[in-house]
Amino acid sequence: MKSTRSAVRFAKALKELAFEQGVLEKVCDDMKLIRTVCTNNHEFAVFLKSPIIKTDKKKSILSEVFKGKISNLSELFIQLLTAKKRESFLDAIAEEFLKQYKEHKKILSAVVTTAFGLDDEVRKKVLEVIKGGGQSEVELIEQTNDKLIGGFTLQVGDRRVDSSIAKQIRKLAMEFSENPYIKEY
Repeated sequence: MKSTRSAVRFAKALKELAFEQGVLEKVCDDMKLIRTVCTNNHEFAVFLKSPIIKTDKKKSILSEVFKGKISNLSELFIQLLTAKKRESFLDAIAEEFLKQYKEHKKILSAVVTTAFGLDDEVRKKVLEVIKGGGQSEVELIEQTNDKLIGGFTLQVGDRRVDSSIAKQIRKLAMEFSENPYIKEY
């Protein structure tokens, strides 16, 4: 819980500073890169959380990893985090920053899960349906799950639409489990 509050506060401060300096888009790209590195490289995530590795060593490694790939503001922010011994929160801060950025830009995230993936025509229709709700920009995240058999599930915010064949089969199984024609005395 403590790390979450810290991540929210650091992300908010970074977002406001980037907005003031007019580099919000660049810092957003930097946070996406940091998030990708932390997610795809387990050893890097363990390195950030390790209490054994000294702060100056972490600072130099982080500087080398991200040198020339991120903006000056993001580099200074990472140096500040390491100086304050908060580098273990870097992944959570990047995730929270992206969340706050989407809220700031009023970008709606939608997750579409299908059995085989979407083609261009279906993707376009899904985006039109979602944008029909009044959103200016939609980030469509596509996932595949072969257990759906067919159909799709769509999650937008806290709303979920399940139009999969797997759900219809479960529904039929529930209906067949109850037989109203047999009287039980």
